[in-house]
Amino acid sequence: MIKAVILDIDNTLMDFMRMKRAAVDSAVDDMIDAGLNIPKEEMVEKIFKIYWEEGIEDQNIFDKVLTKEFGEIDYRILAAGILGYKRAKEGHMTLYPHVKLTLTKLLKSGIKMGVVSDAPRLPVWLRIVALGLHHYFDHIVTFEDTGERKPSPKPFTKILQLLETKPEEAIMIGDWAERDIKGAKNIGMLTAWAKYGNEFDTVKSGADYELEDIQDILKIVDERNKIKTQ
Repeated sequence: MIKAVILDIDNTLMDFMRMKRAAVDSAVDDMIDAGLNIPKEEMVEKIFKIYWEEGIEDQNIFDKVLTKEFGEIDYRILAAGILGYKRAKEGHMTLYPHVKLTLTKLLKSGIKMGVVSDAPRLPVWLRIVALGLHHYFDHIVTFEDTGERKPSPKPFTKILQLLETKPEEAIMIGDWAERDIKGAKNIGMLTAWAKYGNEFDTVKSGADYELEDIQDILKIVDERNKIKTQ
């Protein structure tokens, strides 16, 4: 019987990469307006190169790129980039379709809900509150809570302990097969791949279920719990 649904945030609840790309585009436009003498496409590529190497949550990305390119930071350009990034980020932070509908139905049915994210604690909470999701979740586990990232068993074990739920009573929903799905399966949880958020060209997720839409989880939970109570 499924008693708990645990979710990733980025590319599972919200279209994180759409937001990230829009924010970086805006930042580079504003940096160029402030005097940056690098073609936009080239600068965007340099930024994402460091993101992929050092982590997509890097909070000092523009400092690093400017220092690498020029040996120092022009704070006029840095400030313009930061402000352009923040402005676009706020405007493009949106949920996937049917997220609140799905979470509301799970909540009303008595299902416990939690979040496991590899992102730092403050950015996770800023996103959750900005998206109006902070009343849905019983517990949230971030990188600082265990010091390890998925697929390590620690984040999954931590959220299960907080929710007082056994692995076989919980299902993990996430977009990253190598982290969300693999990590959860390794400790005995059911898994559902957020196919709609696939950013890695994944063909085979290895998950127990694949979701074309987040609300597909409602049918899965309902069917498994009916079978268990019959």
